[in-house]
Amino acid sequence: MTDDTNLSRAQARGVRNARDLETQLGWLDNITGTALGVLAVASGIYTYLGVSSLLDDNGALSVFAALAYSVAVSVGIFVFWSYMMRLMPAVRTGAARMGLFLAMCLGSCAIIAMSSWLNAAALAGAAAVEQHLAETVQDYQEALERTNEITQSAQSLSRDVARVRQSFVDLSEQEATGQLSGFAGQGAVFRLLRQKSDELAALEAQITTQESLVSDAFADGNQILTRMRALTVEQGPVEQRSVLFSEEAVRLANVITQLRQLSVAPLVQRAARDLADSVVLPQLDGSDASTRQGQQATIDSVLTVLAQRAAVLESAAQSVIDMTPPTDTTYTPISAADAVILYARNFVPSWAGAIAIDLLPAVLVLIVTITQSAIRFARDGSAAEDSLTLSELRAAMIALKDIDTTMSATTAPPRAKPEAPPKPHVVE
Repeated sequence: MTDDTNLSRAQARGVRNARDLETQLGWLDNITGTALGVLAVASGIYTYLGVSSLLDDNGALSVFAALAYSVAVSVGIFVFWSYMMRLMPAVRTGAARMGLFLAMCLGSCAIIAMSSWLNAAALAGAAAVEQHLAETVQDYQEALERTNEITQSAQSLSRDVARVRQSFVDLSEQEATGQLSGFAGQGAVFRLLRQKSDELAALEAQITTQESLVSDAFADGNQILTRMRALTVEQGPVEQRSVLFSEEAVRLANVITQLRQLSVAPLVQRAARDLADSVVLPQLDGSDASTRQGQQATIDSVLTVLAQRAAVLESAAQSVIDMTPPTDTTYTPISAADAVILYARNFVPSWAGAIAIDLLPAVLVLIVTITQSAIRFARDGSAAEDSLTLSELRAAMIALKDIDTTMSATTAPPRAKPEAPPKPHVVE
């Protein structure tokens, strides 16, 4: 008896708890439709802004197309979550619930594909395009600096050329005093040494002439970079700034190409090869055979030294040529939606907000599903009459009384009609 009493009390508490939850769900159901409508409309608005950023034409047809798409998205979101809100809590079996859950996941992916990324483009599209501009400026700056570094390294070859030239000048002076061939004067050996020193002097002068051109080109590139950086942070529509940015990018690419062409490393390499290969040997002008033999021996030694110096100079030029060139940088205009996807890692809060506004009803579906499960669990084992409220019981009693009255009226025998009283006899 005690166990039955405790069980009845537990069941009564469960019924009361279930009744309270049903009351709360009934109140919340009044605002759920409105809440879903507001979320769907908000998502549609941001979807409209995202679609508008993708359309090149601003005419009436484009506006109508963007509006139609955003309305379709709003209706789809509202209908989808309304279905989930009604059906997911109502199913009882695990298989049906799992099937609806998979359908909800599939629908959520579809919503993200058709709406959330456009919402993110509307929320952070301009900032993402500015990020793209800033990344492009950084790439151009690295390319400019690397190209200038290679070109300056080529300019430094002038010191190697000057050192080789000076060595030939010193040898020619020694030959003039007779310290090389043993015969003083400006003979064949002297003319050969002067010939090569003059070639190197012309090359050195050409390299020196390039210095001002290299400095001016690098300065122009830095000025263009300054204007490009300003465009990334200026006020105003990012589309207009992107057009100006593209023009500056073309100018900077031309400057980088000019800097690359100003590199004298290939010129020095060719000059080093010609230094040893193209030698015009002067006629030996010694007065006797012994003098001419000494001149020839000295010339052979000079040619050997010449080949060695040319090899060193060519190696120095080749080391500059082998330097890793900068990566080719080309500015590609990008839409707000593409920029948001490309730089998604930098706009995680915007992506989270764009997805949350579409998938927040999923949390409501799960809340209602859990609450309905709790209601069914609380009513489990209770008889139907245990869940009746006082008003429902009163309504049931009135209904039963009406039924009894109707049935009594139907089954009672018909009453006989009363006979009319006899008419009084009147004696005339």
